[in-house]
Amino acid sequence: MKGFNTLLYKELLRFYKVAFQTIFAPVVTALLYLLVFASTFKGRSDILPGVPYVAFLIPGLMMMSMIQNAFANSSSSLIQSKITGNLIFILLSPLSAVEFFLAFVGASIVRAFCVAVGVYVAAIFFVPLPIQHPVFLLLFGFLGSAGLGALGVIAGIWAERFDQLAGFQNFVVVPLSFLSGVFYSLRDLPPFWQTVSRLNPLLYMIDGFRYGFFGTSDVSPDLSLAFVAAFCVGVSALAMALVGRGYRLRN
Repeated sequence: MKGFNTLLYKELLRFYKVAFQTIFAPVVTALLYLLVFASTFKGRSDILPGVPYVAFLIPGLMMMSMIQNAFANSSSSLIQSKITGNLIFILLSPLSAVEFFLAFVGASIVRAFCVAVGVYVAAIFFVPLPIQHPVFLLLFGFLGSAGLGALGVIAGIWAERFDQLAGFQNFVVVPLSFLSGVFYSLRDLPPFWQTVSRLNPLLYMIDGFRYGFFGTSDVSPDLSLAFVAAFCVGVSALAMALVGRGYRLRN
């Protein structure tokens, strides 16, 4: 496991060295969303029974920050290594595809949880936020971060330029995260858009993560957990298959 540990340490060190950009900046961005939406919709009726709108926002913002940063961590690392040419040194090492994959995704999960803790610590100064189901909270946080970290590996392998990766993030990840119930409840949508929203895997991540705090959700937490787990397994299998084949890595 020395090779895996070394690559994981390298990936952790990569985002730790620029923590102001990779951790603190996403926390500030989430807090700005919280301030803007909380002040705009101040006084509106509770979306979930007994849950003020400000409290409703915080889990969604936490999870949105986690998935966006998990994706950014693995994808940006791979595209930088490909463009600068130092990826060859990783490929020449006796690392299996599984070790390669787990190192990149593991670092993405750690960064995602660092951002989530930062958002939570800052947000509780605005409103108290109880945690009713910590196991569900950790499961959805872990699976959501792992799934988007694996998707980041796929995007980093596929992209050959920074603009291609930016397009993937701006036209796939960001719209899906914004349309996943961060700022609204699924039950507030018309029936047609409720059906469309249920096709979004990020909806189940955020709804299940919110269930961990409040014990109430729009979708059954067991169904959400099964959906998120299936998504995570699917993208992970695809990512490991691409790494194993050396798709766009050995050019």
